[in-house]
Amino acid sequence: MIPQTNDTDQSLSSNPREVVRRQYTASATGDMDLWRTAVAADVEWTETPGFPLGGTYRTPNDVIARMFEQLAAAWDDWVTHDDTYIVDGERVAVLARYTAVNKATSKPMEARVTHTFIIRSGQIVRFEQYVDSASVRDAMNT
Repeated sequence: MIPQTNDTDQSLSSNPREVVRRQYTASATGDMDLWRTAVAADVEWTETPGFPLGGTYRTPNDVIARMFEQLAAAWDDWVTHDDTYIVDGERVAVLARYTAVNKATSKPMEARVTHTFIIRSGQIVRFEQYVDSASVRDAMNT
C-alpha cells in the first residue's frame, strides 16, 4: 500500500524517472493526492487524437475528471504496464502497454503505447501519449 502524501512532503524524489514512476503508481492505485505531487498545477496533458479521450487537458483536476474518471467509467482493470524507461535529462519516454476490459462490450484490450514527459522542478509539466487507438476502439465496438 502506498502512503497518502501531500505537496509539501519533502521526501518525494525530484528525479525525472522517479517522478514519472510515482504518477504511474498513484494512478494505478487511485491515489490522486499522490498523483498530484508528480504533476504541475499548469500541466499540459495530451492524449492522442483518435484515442477515445483524445485531446489536451491543462490542469490536474481536468486530467482527473476528463481522463482518469472517464477511463474508470468505461473500462474494468485498466492497467498501464510501464515496461521501459528512456531518460534524457528532463525528458522521459516510457514504452508501455495498456490492458483493460471494456465494460459495455466485455471485450479485452491490449494496446501498445509510448508516453513522453517533461519534468521540471520535480513535477510533470508536459505529457504526450502515442497509442494504437485502433486496438482500443476495436474493444469498444460490438
